[in-house]
Amino acid sequence: MIRDLWQKLLLSLLLGVGVLAAFMLYTDVQSLRAALTRFDWRMLLPVLLVTGLNLLARFLKWEYYLRRLDVQGVSRSTSLAIFLANYALILTPGKVGALLKSYFLKQSSGIPVARTMPIIVAERLTDGLGMLLMTTVALFAYPAAWPVVLLTFLAVVALILVIQIRPLALRLLSLGERLPGMRRFAGTLHILYESAYDLLRVRALLWATFLGTVARAMEGVALYFVLLGLGVAPSIALLEQSVFIAALSNIVGVIVMMPGGLGGTEGSMAGLLDYFVGLAPGPATAATLLSRFASLWIPALLGLAAMGLKRHLFFAPESQAEELVAEVATP
Repeated sequence: MIRDLWQKLLLSLLLGVGVLAAFMLYTDVQSLRAALTRFDWRMLLPVLLVTGLNLLARFLKWEYYLRRLDVQGVSRSTSLAIFLANYALILTPGKVGALLKSYFLKQSSGIPVARTMPIIVAERLTDGLGMLLMTTVALFAYPAAWPVVLLTFLAVVALILVIQIRPLALRLLSLGERLPGMRRFAGTLHILYESAYDLLRVRALLWATFLGTVARAMEGVALYFVLLGLGVAPSIALLEQSVFIAALSNIVGVIVMMPGGLGGTEGSMAGLLDYFVGLAPGPATAATLLSRFASLWIPALLGLAAMGLKRHLFFAPESQAEELVAEVATP
């Protein structure tokens, strides 16, 4: 599993290059170059600042979840390294990096993988709620999107309610254990459920959703500053549109199931910038590439640096890495 990690990261890098090539086919190189030449690079500073705020909000949520599950024995530097490494590992096909976060925590603290895996689920759910809240900012300007947003929101709420209604959840677990081949996972499923139940209690859910919403909002603010750098006139409407476009394009990126949302996020963002802001293909492509560089590739580079600094943690012997699979089956 660990042995071919670099190959998977390289594959994702090639995929990113492919996305860039596709954008060059979408718009001619000359118009893209002209848009980048006109970009006010002083706007890069506020873009980087709000990207830092985005990462800070996410790290606070990560630390909160660790404290919530009483995970001890993990230094702040190790916790930060694991948190940042996720941004490099999330680019791996199949998103194996999210699963490896729990393994790295096990190496650091001895906490069973099944105990901390619900953190990953809770992070995704609260991030999703944050994205949905951000999309509502501009739904009044585009009411046709209401049904999709509402159905997605109801699905997330339904999942949380099922987890929080213990008799119902335990009954479903009991029924699941009767399925062929599932009995050996019974103990793991119960550990997963207990952690998920704790992480999705009302107080924890509200705080984590708030932090997730702040993080997602910062992606929209970063896009706003990128648009200002490209010469778009500042306005409250533009800020609302930027937040909406960043959130909705990320939802599309999740749906396409590609590493880091590659392709889906970029394509939808460029299209939305054309539809809502009225940008020509050249400036829309430039805005998309600059925004994604801030929201995806800068964190990924930080993650690679963290992995290098914590080599002993991230590159354990292959025999130890294989324990991850066994851990999921036997808590």
